[in-house]
Amino acid sequence: MRLRLRLFRPRTGPHEHRVVQPWQPLRHTSLGAPEPIGLLIGDHDGLNRLAGLFSFAAYSRHTIVHVPLRDGLPSGGGFGEPVDLVLAHHTLGLRPSKWPDMRRRLVNGSALTARTDEARTARDAASWRRRRGRADFRDDLRHATHARTFFLFGSRDVFAETATSFAHAAGWGPCHKSVEKGHSVLMTALPTLVQAPGGGHPFEVMVSFRPYPPYAHFRRPGRKGKRHEASPASPS
Repeated sequence: MRLRLRLFRPRTGPHEHRVVQPWQPLRHTSLGAPEPIGLLIGDHDGLNRLAGLFSFAAYSRHTIVHVPLRDGLPSGGGFGEPVDLVLAHHTLGLRPSKWPDMRRRLVNGSALTARTDEARTARDAASWRRRRGRADFRDDLRHATHARTFFLFGSRDVFAETATSFAHAAGWGPCHKSVEKGHSVLMTALPTLVQAPGGGHPFEVMVSFRPYPPYAHFRRPGRKGKRHEASPASPS
């Protein structure tokens, strides 16, 4: 996949950071923070680009991926506070408390084009799934919510697994019959999030597909439509 990104190099003290954002916002995608259940809902374009961004994050250990989502269309599901999404390798040592200052410095970004390798992403995702059942498995997603931002900290393999989940949701979500009427359909969930000690309901983030309106113009893949009917939500 070809990703058009905006690259920033903000400085905090003596340190320079590398931060990327999508060049164009994901207008029809939103994220509600897990409290303890969160919901990410998007159309084909949004879920497909998130798949690419997670794949990019998997192989960019020194880059922070910032996806502005809190001002997108509301999910309507009543799940959590609307938040942005930040992806970073846990080895980078990003502290959520430092993010608001860094975010204010995201100005005058430059254009960046990146390409993802779907075959490599699939191989690393499969490696994560094979290791998941082991007793010593520790490769889950750590998370935090701070300053209207949901942070996910992980490794190459768990980000790759998440990328494949979003690609599946983007590809198969439009095939469900109910979406033609504007209904959302639950497709997947983020891989296991690290849970806080003390029990209680586990934290989780569900991922749903929903085409953007007007739904009368949406046509499911494989379904014949009028010759001149537009189908903006159909997968490309």
